[in-house]
Amino acid sequence: MKLRYLATVVAFALTTVALHAQVGLYFNPIAIRVSNSVVDTGDNLNGNGNSYAFLGQNSTSNVFYGYNLGGYYDFLHSGKLDTGFDVRFSDLHANNAMLRNFLVGLRVSGKPFSRPFRPYLEATIGEGVTKPPSATLHISKVDYAFFGGVDYTIAKHVEWRVAEIGYGALTTVSSATVGAGGTVAIPPSKLVNFSTGLVFRF
Repeated sequence: MKLRYLATVVAFALTTVALHAQVGLYFNPIAIRVSNSVVDTGDNLNGNGNSYAFLGQNSTSNVFYGYNLGGYYDFLHSGKLDTGFDVRFSDLHANNAMLRNFLVGLRVSGKPFSRPFRPYLEATIGEGVTKPPSATLHISKVDYAFFGGVDYTIAKHVEWRVAEIGYGALTTVSSATVGAGGTVAIPPSKLVNFSTGLVFRF
């Protein structure tokens, strides 16, 4: 969980280096569709009443809802392109299961149009933590995701994140990863993200 504390420190540090509208902070609702091509057939095979099937027994997909908190710092400006880094934390829930991730990555934003539109792309990597529906066990695995979105300037320091779409992969908790009797190998799940909300620039 060291990555969580690193992300928090970096996010707070961003607020102290804000120059010429280079820093953005956001707190937005987010939905993630988590899907897998393999059904977790080892649900509760150890007989203790715990369900380790992250997406639910006999399910191959589920939609998780929660919030997305983060910040970015553009440290390089070249013509109509800005380059920087992004730090983000997400906390989502569905079917009594939990998904949290901590991601750090490279961000490139552009100004191909006259204001107010600002599209951006990000490539991130970090830690994903998942908890099954009816057990207290948590599993941490490497998480990665790619994001693309468009921000719309409302005021000098406020932007509307019209839409952000992301794609990533994460090995979630399952009967196979906890050794609860699952006999089928379960590949990493695919994560499709959607978010919208406000960004505050400084």
